[in-house]
Amino acid sequence: MWLFLFGLANLLLFVFAVFFLLDIKQIKKIKFTPGCFIQKIFENIKPILIILIVVIFHLIEVKIIDPYVTNWVGYDYANIIKNLENGFVYSFTNYWTPGILHFFVIIYIFVYVFTLWFAPLYFIIANKKQSLRSLAYGLLIVYLVSLPFYLFLPISNVYTYYNSPSALETVIPSIENFFYATTTANNCLPSLHTAMSILVAYCFSLTGNKKLKYFGIFV
Repeated sequence: MWLFLFGLANLLLFVFAVFFLLDIKQIKKIKFTPGCFIQKIFENIKPILIILIVVIFHLIEVKIIDPYVTNWVGYDYANIIKNLENGFVYSFTNYWTPGILHFFVIIYIFVYVFTLWFAPLYFIIANKKQSLRSLAYGLLIVYLVSLPFYLFLPISNVYTYYNSPSALETVIPSIENFFYATTTANNCLPSLHTAMSILVAYCFSLTGNKKLKYFGIFV
C-alpha cells in the first residue's frame, strides 16, 4: 500500500513542479523526444557518470562493505554521542504530535526523495549544465568526506540505539524495510540527507528560477 502511496506522491509532486515551479514558456521550448533526450545525456555524460558511480558505490557500501567493516571495528560510537547530549534527541519522542509528525515524515520520505531524482532530470532536460555539474561534483565531495566516518566511525541512529519505534515506522508501518535498502542504521553522522538537501537547494538557485530556489530552501 505504501509503495502505491510513494509512487502517487512522487507523481503529484512532479505535476506540482511542472505547473507551479517551472517556467511554462521555457518548458514549451524544450523538445521532449527520445533522440533529443539521449543527445542531452551524451552532452552531459561526465556529471551524469559521476552521479551514477557515487550512487552505485553507495549501494555497494551499504550492502557489502559496511557490514564487514562495522563488524571489524566492533564498536558503536553512538555511546559517545549519547554521553555528550545525554538523551536530549531521544527526548523529542515525548513531544510528538500527530500533525507535526506526519508533516516531517512526508517531507523526509516523499518530498526529499522527489528532489533527488527530479533535480538531475530537470537539469538535463532544461540544459542547466552549471547546476548539473555542481550537483555531480558536490555529491562526490560530500560522499568522499562522509565515507570514512561511515566505514570507521559507525554511529547508530537514535531509534536503533534506544530500540524505539522511529518516526517513519510510526507513521508508515514497514517503511523502514524500504528505507534501509539504501542506507544503514549506523551511517548516522554526518547526515547525507542534510548535505544533499543543501546541495540540491544550491543547485536549484543556479537555474535562475526563484520558485525552484525557494522550494529547495523550504525542503
